[in-house]
Amino acid sequence: VSSARNKGINSSKGKYICFLDSDDRFRVLKLELTYNYIKNFPRYKIFHTEELWYRNGSILPHKVYHKKPEGWVFKEALRLCCISISTVAIKRDVFAEVGFFDENLPACEDYDFWLRASLKYPVKLIPHTLTIKEGGHPDQQSKRFPLMDRFRIYAIKKLLESNSLTWWHKDLSIKELIKKCQIYIKGAEKRNKKEEINYYKELIAKYSQT
Repeated sequence: VSSARNKGINSSKGKYICFLDSDDRFRVLKLELTYNYIKNFPRYKIFHTEELWYRNGSILPHKVYHKKPEGWVFKEALRLCCISISTVAIKRDVFAEVGFFDENLPACEDYDFWLRASLKYPVKLIPHTLTIKEGGHPDQQSKRFPLMDRFRIYAIKKLLESNSLTWWHKDLSIKELIKKCQIYIKGAEKRNKKEEINYYKELIAKYSQT
């Protein structure tokens, strides 16, 4: 996924980049309304929209924690992937500043990208439902990789090791890393993955002392 997205970015010529995953759709006015917001809010380089989810023909309700954020969203981006890649328009020079998608990640590459991007840039929400996402099909990443938190932990750990964080960002990141490690350990215990359990316990011990 990361390689395909990076290839698309490098092959594109536009000033802004949009993405559309294979199981998602744009509504008719998605690009037109996004363009209007880009013109009206020139200080922003990252835009995203509301989205509609459905599975097996039924619309899925949004939970409170799925509320789309706006502004400086690093705290929200740490908790979960709060920006859906198929809703966004990103100015090209953002990638030059924060880097491309991490090709070492088979999943959660968007989570990793939003951590880096939300450190540098505020995000503008376009308050219209302009992307439709289909869930429940068998080749979804969440079905291929049931213990997804290991990729999110990797992303947070990489960020911490970059030494690019303020004390506030670092504190938030350590707390979230420990929380995700604890969740992952519970899942690993059910699967009797002793080596992984030990690794994430060592991570907790390391960052609890930081």
